Amino acid sequence: MPRDAPSQHAPPTRALRILIVDDDRDAVVTLSALLQHDGHEVIEAYSGGGVLNLVRSRDPHAVLLDIGMPGATGFEVARELRLRLGRTCPALIAITAWTQPAAREMGRLAGFNHYLTKPYSAQDLRALLAALPSTR
Repeated sequence: MPRDAPSQHAPPTRALRILIVDDDRDAVVTLSALLQHDGHEVIEAYSGGGVLNLVRSRDPHAVLLDIGMPGATGFEVARELRLRLGRTCPALIAITAWTQPAAREMGRLAGFNHYLTKPYSAQDLRALLAALPSTR
C-alpha cells in the first residue's frame, strides 16, 4: 500500500499502460485508483497465471508485480517474462512486503528493473514511472 495518499501534484507528462499483478484485491484497487488518478491506463490481474498472455495482448509499459502470490510467485513471473519476451519485455517493478536483502537479490536475478517494498512511497513509484520510456 502506498504510504502517501494522492496529493495535489502535477499530472504525468504522458499516460502509461500499467499492469498490476497482486493476489491482494485491496492492494490492487488502491494502487489502481492512484494510477488512474494520475492519468494512467490500468490493467488488473490477481494471480501470476496468464500474465504473459496479458502482456502480449495489452502491451503495457510496466508490470507492477507482487512477489508472494500463490501459484506463480512474482519471481517466477518475472523470469518467464524476461525469458519469453527478451528485449520487448516491459519494465518490471516489484511491489512487495519482502524486505530481506536476499529477496532483493532474487528480484534482481529474476529480472526486475526496480524493487519497492510495502509500504512504499507513491512519490517513489511516480518517479520510477516518469522515467520509463514512452514508447513500447
